[in-house]
Amino acid sequence: MENSWDEKKTMMEEPLLESTQKGGFRTLPFIIANEAFEKMATYGLMPNMILYLMTQYHMEMTTASNIMFFWSGATNFMPVLGAIISDSFLGRFRTIGFGSIICFTGMTFLWSTTIFPQTRPPPCDKSSDTCNTPTIFQYIFLCTSLGLMSIGAGGIRSSSLAFGADQLETRDGRKNSALMESYFSWYYASYTLSVLIAVTCVVYIQDYMGWEIGFAVPAVLMLFSAVSFFLASSFYVKLKGKSSLVIGFIQVITASYRNRHLKLSTNCTDVVYHCKEGSALVFPSDKLRFLNKACIVKDTEKDLTPDGKSADSWSLCTVDQIEELKSIIRVIPIWSTGMIMSINICQNSFPVLQATSMDRKIGSGFKIPAGSFGMFTVISVILWIALYDRVFLPMASRIMRKRVYISTTKRMGSGIFLSFLAMMVTAVVENIRRSLAIREGYEEKPQAIVHLSAMWLVPQYCLSGFAEAVNAIAQNEFYFSEFPRSMSSIASTLIGVGMSVANLLASFILTSVDDLTKRGGNESWISSNINKGRYDYYYLVLAGLSMANLIYFLVCSRAYGPCKEERKLTDNTIVS
Repeated sequence: MENSWDEKKTMMEEPLLESTQKGGFRTLPFIIANEAFEKMATYGLMPNMILYLMTQYHMEMTTASNIMFFWSGATNFMPVLGAIISDSFLGRFRTIGFGSIICFTGMTFLWSTTIFPQTRPPPCDKSSDTCNTPTIFQYIFLCTSLGLMSIGAGGIRSSSLAFGADQLETRDGRKNSALMESYFSWYYASYTLSVLIAVTCVVYIQDYMGWEIGFAVPAVLMLFSAVSFFLASSFYVKLKGKSSLVIGFIQVITASYRNRHLKLSTNCTDVVYHCKEGSALVFPSDKLRFLNKACIVKDTEKDLTPDGKSADSWSLCTVDQIEELKSIIRVIPIWSTGMIMSINICQNSFPVLQATSMDRKIGSGFKIPAGSFGMFTVISVILWIALYDRVFLPMASRIMRKRVYISTTKRMGSGIFLSFLAMMVTAVVENIRRSLAIREGYEEKPQAIVHLSAMWLVPQYCLSGFAEAVNAIAQNEFYFSEFPRSMSSIASTLIGVGMSVANLLASFILTSVDDLTKRGGNESWISSNINKGRYDYYYLVLAGLSMANLIYFLVCSRAYGPCKEERKLTDNTIVS
């Protein structure tokens, strides 16, 4: 036992003491700081962006929300492209480095829109109550700044976690589990702290010190992010890019199409399959058999090199590659239910307008910024993570006198149900707020403050936070347990891809509801005047979609069958 501790201690201290040693624990603060500052900057801009677009660019609610949806969608999708570029071409160090510089450039561009009047429309003419819309150049400049931030964030988020893990790899290729566990803990703790600081401190500065300083702060934070990363450049372990799993999936599809004329035999011994060296998989499974054509060896002399590798990876793939793609296809229905649930999570714009029109005072003087109410969602996520593993499961196991395990599919379904409740509560609170605003004579005054405490918004934020935590954590566990170990990088990006698609669907739903409800000269449900609009009806539509999604999830879950983790559990465990 003593020797084990000495070995563990040596592995932790060695990188810190030897100046010639590359990597080690000393590099992690710089890597963690890089992404922490990036998240602090990006999340600090998002809450109030809807107000900036509507007040400074004079955009309608629908237009501003769609820009927010596209920006958020791009930010969630870019890490996937970043991972492909990092794994196949640039390597993680260069991807993070370029991402940091590009993101800083985008934030500088956005900050410049608060400084130079030419980059945004002139102020509204109060005498005639007319406002100029942005010119094409102003739209392009704004979208360029947001696009650069998304591209940069994609470069950082796609590689940061894995780059830190690379620093802890020993000379013989092993990774110390104790160091890895400590690293992951600090990484996610910094992530949570960054988001909390962003939605409180950064948003507060924007509200009370103006847009110029409020947008300068994220740009400075992003500068710190880039500088902190490059400071330790000479100490990093920099691995070269290698083949990407996503490229491998494309190769399987291409090879299957090229070999589409081959006939599949029911007897596996009649066919030679290309296997990965050292792999236990010798034959492909019978599910999705058309993909099996991608690993059939037609001519061993032409298709294989002397060392047994594929001569053309786009015509012949390994059995492992085939099974990896099949596992992705098999989880797509369940993944899509999480993606549909994410449509509700994307609805960040209206709650800010809702909070702006309500009494946000606490005590005698302090007023909570409208964009800071998102902190209740973050706090709810933290509470769920802390209470579920440390309180709920141990207490349930103690009561039942057996280990209690709630399956990932049950938790995903619970998250979808909580999301449905969040939309219902949002609709009810908005109906109360709107009725009170009209009763007080504020129908034509969307900026007026109604006599209703903004703390009524806390339940909907908390329910959204619990729904996101329950579903997202269960999704991650589900993917990691169902996929082969080689696909861990894909498992970690699926939720991000789902959020990206959800933003596009949310934009489509918003635009469709706006177009349908304003026909015949009627006031749109998504009106820029929230007292004239019917956002309560809009959220009832989202609640109906959530209930349909819950039914769809139950069907998908039943068709999928028991998960691998459930099949491994012993008789001493109660599965719920």
